[in-house]
Amino acid sequence: MTSNGPRTRHVTTDRLTVHLTDLRDEGEPVVFVHGNVSSSAFWRTTLSRLPGRYRPIAPDLRGFGGTDPLPVDATRGLRDHADDLHALLTELGAGRAHLVGWSMGGGVVLRYLRDHPAAVRSVTLVNPVSPYGFGGTHGVGGVLNSADGAGSGGATASPEFVKRLAEGDRGEDSPVSPRSVLAGCYVRPPWRPAPEDEEAYVESMLSTRTGDGHYPGDSTVSASWPGVAPGTRGVLNSLSPLYFRIDDLHLIDPKPPVLWIRGDADVIVSDTSLFDLAHLGATGAVPGWDGTPAQPMVAQTRHVLDRYAAEGGAVREVVVPDAGHAVHLERPEEFTAALLALLESTRA
Repeated sequence: MTSNGPRTRHVTTDRLTVHLTDLRDEGEPVVFVHGNVSSSAFWRTTLSRLPGRYRPIAPDLRGFGGTDPLPVDATRGLRDHADDLHALLTELGAGRAHLVGWSMGGGVVLRYLRDHPAAVRSVTLVNPVSPYGFGGTHGVGGVLNSADGAGSGGATASPEFVKRLAEGDRGEDSPVSPRSVLAGCYVRPPWRPAPEDEEAYVESMLSTRTGDGHYPGDSTVSASWPGVAPGTRGVLNSLSPLYFRIDDLHLIDPKPPVLWIRGDADVIVSDTSLFDLAHLGATGAVPGWDGTPAQPMVAQTRHVLDRYAAEGGAVREVVVPDAGHAVHLERPEEFTAALLALLESTRA
């Protein structure tokens, strides 16, 4: 079956029922994995840019979009999502696939690659979460700031943002409304999506299930600054370095080629992230800062990929100037050119 535009459907696997967006049933599979507080809707404009010899597939992760809202076991890191993805690709008969992961989706793709290297043709990381999780570490090697993961996990989310998500807020009267976060953090101001696209992205954000088992997850009290540590359930806890840590990627065999593409104006995944409590503490935005250094997220990713390259893996880093976190939306031509160059290189 061939389609001229994106279609949506549900596929039931042995783990859950997945809602996905795709175009056709034939071609080399290229799987697009979305980030946190989003869904496959953020890939819709990307899918149609691929030539017909590729089969683009964009699933919603559990708890996002139209996929079953199963709770997230944070102690497995991002393995719930990676195992869901593996079950989906098995059900689709996709075989070896190209994987593209944005933000948290980059972490899902890294987890999948670590667990199933022979099933991966190539990997594209788009402003990915650090291989050492989000928050709570320092240094390029991802050393924990505290044994309990203080500074990462469910309690690091803005309660007001979570409230507005749960209430379905579509306005822009607060800097922490979903639309404001989209315009101010997902992309680099003053760029904004076309109005119809922006509405679709806001609706996508609002599809996020909230609560202890979903976004942001539960939390515990810590004796270490900033006084909170991860719980065991939910999305942000699954990103904590207590549970998500990939520091042995260089050991996998085979080693598919990796493209790392990022906007240099990203404020979410950054060495000075506006979502990292340690960086915010240094700026005075979070009180009582004890000198805990900011997490060098970009430097950590480079460290892991440099080790991968040193052990024989092909790695290419593409930095898009003046682009933010959603570089595939802001600079689609540059993003697609870099992606297609990678995909074509695997056909040689």
